[in-house]
Amino acid sequence: MESTVRGEDWYGRELEGAEYTEVDFVDVDMTELVSTAAVFTNCTFRNVRFNVSEHTDSAFVNCSFSRCNFFDATFRRCKLTGSTFDGCDFGLLKVDGGNWSFVSLPKADLAGAEFAGVRLREADLARARLVGATLTGCDLSASAFEGADFSKADLRGSDLTGLDPQTVTLTNATIDDRQAVTIVEALGLIVIG
Repeated sequence: MESTVRGEDWYGRELEGAEYTEVDFVDVDMTELVSTAAVFTNCTFRNVRFNVSEHTDSAFVNCSFSRCNFFDATFRRCKLTGSTFDGCDFGLLKVDGGNWSFVSLPKADLAGAEFAGVRLREADLARARLVGATLTGCDLSASAFEGADFSKADLRGSDLTGLDPQTVTLTNATIDDRQAVTIVEALGLIVIG
């Protein structure tokens, strides 16, 4: 890392057009921070609090998040391609649009999180807990789903190509007609009509 920001209070800070490359953020309070068109590239976030923060048209490219808290955080049209998350809290997370392709979220607890119109191509959601989550109109094609729990999730309008219904939990999940055909065909059945 080129530099380190440690233990600082960035509560309520506004970042507009700011750029950070290879910065290590450790124990930083970014609660209620607002970023607009900010760019973080190859940055590391450890024990950072993003609670109630709002990010619009910002980018976190190839970043690493470890033990961070995203309680009630909002991301609008943000780019998080190639970023990894480990041991993070996502309570009430809201993501509206944007590109989260190649994001690594294995074993993440995303229960109740909301993703609307998000590009999540080739995302790693293996063993993720998405109970009651909303993933509507999302591109989830070629993503890793093995062991994921989508119980009571709303998946309507999302591309579920590559989802093997025998390796995930879909109890009481809401899907649309097109997705029903995709899932039935994934089970090896032939749909006529």
